Amino acid sequence: MSRICQITGKKVMVGNNVSHSKRRTKRRFYPNLMKRKFYFEEEDRWVTLKVSASGMRIINKKGLKNALEEAKEKGFIVNY
Repeated sequence: MSRICQITGKKVMVGNNVSHSKRRTKRRFYPNLMKRKFYFEEEDRWVTLKVSASGMRIINKKGLKNALEEAKEKGFIVNY
């Protein structure tokens, strides 16, 4: 399964490790993803999502229904 947040769309970024001698080698920056269950009151069921820490903050701010609808509009999630 890919490392992409289903709410914000955050994914792996690529950058450089820079040593003391300024030698650069490639590295990857991973998003802070967690697999969490959220209770979806409108449909009276639990929804399991792979979300980042900022994705959980968005769900707390806007509510689960609004966050899922926006993510579906932007194409981050197909169905829930």
